[in-house]
Order: sequence, then C-alpha cells, then structure tokens
Amino acid sequence: MSIRASMIADKDFVLAEIDKRIYGSFIEHLGRAVYGGIYEPGHPLADENGFRLDVLNAVRDLNVPIIRYPGGNFVSGYNWEDGVGPVESRKRKLELAWWTTETNEIGTNEFAEWAKMAGSDVMMAVNLGTRGIDAARNLVEYCNHPSGSYWSDLRISHGYREPHRFKTWCLGNEMDGPWQIGAKTATEYGRLANETAKVMKWVDPTLELVACGSSGSDMPTFAEWEATVLDLCYENVDYLSLHMYYNNHEDNTPNFLARSLNLDHFIGSVAAICDYIQAKKKSRKKIHLSLDEWNVWKTQGTSLSETRWQIAPPECEDVYNMEDALVIGCCLITMLKHADRVRMACLAQLVNVIAPITTEKGGGMWLHTTYYPYLHASMYGRGTVLHPMIKSPKYDSKDFTDVPYLESVCVYKEETGEITVFAVNRHLSEAMELTLDIRSFGAVELVEHIVMEHDDLKAFNSKEEPNRITPHTGGQTFKEEAAFKSILPKASWNVIRLKLQR
Repeated sequence: MSIRASMIADKDFVLAEIDKRIYGSFIEHLGRAVYGGIYEPGHPLADENGFRLDVLNAVRDLNVPIIRYPGGNFVSGYNWEDGVGPVESRKRKLELAWWTTETNEIGTNEFAEWAKMAGSDVMMAVNLGTRGIDAARNLVEYCNHPSGSYWSDLRISHGYREPHRFKTWCLGNEMDGPWQIGAKTATEYGRLANETAKVMKWVDPTLELVACGSSGSDMPTFAEWEATVLDLCYENVDYLSLHMYYNNHEDNTPNFLARSLNLDHFIGSVAAICDYIQAKKKSRKKIHLSLDEWNVWKTQGTSLSETRWQIAPPECEDVYNMEDALVIGCCLITMLKHADRVRMACLAQLVNVIAPITTEKGGGMWLHTTYYPYLHASMYGRGTVLHPMIKSPKYDSKDFTDVPYLESVCVYKEETGEITVFAVNRHLSEAMELTLDIRSFGAVELVEHIVMEHDDLKAFNSKEEPNRITPHTGGQTFKEEAAFKSILPKASWNVIRLKLQR
C-alpha cells in the first residue's frame, strides 16, 4: 500500500534567494570538539600544525560556508588574549562553563587558519558575560584592522600579517540563561549589546552583528526578551539569534518527527517580534534571523562533575540514528521555507560534540546518519526557494495536529538549470507516491533520486559499522505525462534532482 501526495512548483513563484550561510555549523571549546576533534597532534593523519586531515576532508565535503566560534557557553568566560601569541607561553585556565581545564593551544589565529583550510568563513563571538565593550573592540581591531595600531600590530607580531577580516560576529551567547556566566536581564543585555555593537562598527563598519535572542522558545522570558533587546539595540545590529534543540526522550517517534512544526512556529514568532519593533521604530531596516544553534541533542542535562577540570574529556557525544536523520532533514526543509528571514544557521556542533562526525583518539572517524541530510542540503540546496503548492495526508501526534506526512521544499538554481526537491516521508509503515508537477520549467530530465532509509529507525552508524546507514541512488522517480512520479519509501529522506533540458 502507499499514500499519495502532490507538489506543484512554478519557477516564477519565488520565496527567496538562499543565503549559503544557512548551512553553517559551530565549533566550541567543549568536550572533544577542538582537542581530539579537529586538532590532534601526533595523530597519523595530522598535518604539521596538528590538524586532522581526515576530519578536515569530511568538513570540506560538507562545503560549510561559515562556522561559529569559540562558543557557546564557553565564550562568556573567555579572555581572547589567552589564545593568541606563542603557544608555549599561553596560560592554562579553569574553564567554568564546562568545568574543564582549557590549555589555550588553539585560539583565534589557529582556528582562522583551520577554517581557511576547510573553506569556511568564521562567525566570531565576543564575551559579554564577564567582559564587554573594551575587549570586544580590541578583538575586532586585532582580527580585522590591517596595521598601524597596537592590536593589529600585535597580530602581525604573532605571524599573521594579513587581517582575518571576520565579517559576522555574535554579541555574546544565550545571555538570558541562568546557566550562563554573566547572565543578564533583557534590559542589561540590550544596553550592553547596543553599546558594544556601536563601538565594534566604529572599528570596522563592514561588520554584521548578531544579537542574542532567547535560548529557546520554552524560556519564561521568551518574546518579551526579544522585544526588549531589539528595542534597545535595533539600529546597531543586523540579526537576532534563535537556538533550538530536539530529542525523543519520550520514545514517541511520530511526535518526534513532527518537531519541525515547532521550529516553523518558533521562526515565525521571532520574525513577527522583529517586525513589531521595526514598525514601532518606524525603521526601514529589517532584522533577519540567525538560527546559530540547532540540532537533535539527546544528552542535555548530563552531569559534568565526573570530568571536572580534565582536559577535553568526552562530553555530549551523541549517537544519531535513522529517525534523528529524518528530523534533521525536516528542520533543514523548514529553514529553507523561511529563507526570506533565516539567513544564517549553525548545526551545533560539527565534530564529536552532538555532531555528525565522530573521531577516535589516535584512530579513525565515522559519519553519523545526520551527516547526510546536511551534506545533501549544502550540496544541492543552493539557489532560489520556490513557493510549492503541496497536498499531503496528515496525522495527529501527542503535541501536534495536522502533521503532513510529506515535508518537502523545492529549490531552483537558474544558472545551472538544476531543480532539487527535498522530501521526507514521515509515514512509519507506508510508502508515498509523490506527484511532482513542474511543467512551468518546460522540458526536464531526471538526474538522480537519492534515498536514505532503514527498516530500524533506531539503527545507527558506529566505529564497528560506519556504513550501516548511508544514502543510495536507487530511488524510484519516473516521467508520467506532464509530471514526475516518485516513490518515497516509508520513513525516508529523499533528494530528487532534476535538470532543464537545454
């Protein structure tokens, strides 16, 4: 048996051009993300700087456009000066966000070099927990000013003659959270963010700045926080951040697969708040959104006491299964549906810590199920998002009503004539027959239909079975009169790639 759904996509019904930074990621000084993740001196595959080339190649394959650094909670207690200059003279510090010892072997310059090798820009974050305006402006001067000033010349003396020219900066991290070092009220943070943003842009007027939104939509101050903060710093910032994580602790798969509806509502709510403040201020400027932390996170609330003051202990090393990959796919589709407002997003994080890539100390690495939807979206989700007309049967779950079994979006890349349909079939027992009506494009041919599926939604990749779940190109899509018909297997991630016939 199969259920039926349909999509009509017209090339003239354009939602937005996709900002490639929507496929960004995040590396924090947490667990083995840096030490033992991207950096492991002495590893057989490490380069002369200690960076693991196997990890670097896996990141390059993802074509990650921007990576947020150095945190996260870590940044709220971080003195950036500890991470520059001769490595042998850097101080070891007690790191209070994650209760570890930070060696500071990797800092701003080293990460900039690694990101350059990975082909990624850096989204820098400044400490607005224990520090503020002065440290932030000095860091901008150190990173971006060419020469002729104290901090820029100090960078040059450290061996980096050319400025890093970091364009995108986060004004702190999750400042509404009581777990945050230097947590603040909305008014306290909004004033500090405004004055810091003002001075940072005086140093470098080209900067794009991200103000902290709520740490999640379940925060008691959500919505009021956003409105207050933006009211205080609207004209000096460019983006407002959103953070959202999901899990299936209740072991309710239909409800878990519907979580992207929550993300859809969250994005819409924050966009509405931004527009309210714009109207209130009678401003021509529109604030866009940066979903700079998002993922499936199963280990939230894990005690850190057992690893207290260790150096880079394993933390938050989640194992991702097939249903997790489907949720990641649904979230990516949801972000694309909001590409007119969501201009940046960071899958948190990239290596070892709630990540699509896991490494073994001194050994190999493997890719989790979540790596593949992220890879496909980054590879094929460039261009223009269209407004599709979708019909799908629906279901109700514990927390959601009218959940469409089909979650899908269509992307058109005009310069290459590529049309890509990303689709998730949420049905757990039935395949879906999807009719794709794209007649407005004229003559179109099938390139490939990529499918990711597994009979056991709890199955996962591991060191022992690194390829237990991987995509295949054996999807069923065929031409039928003026449309294409695709068979989407039960509980599957699908990438249907089409191309205009020239």
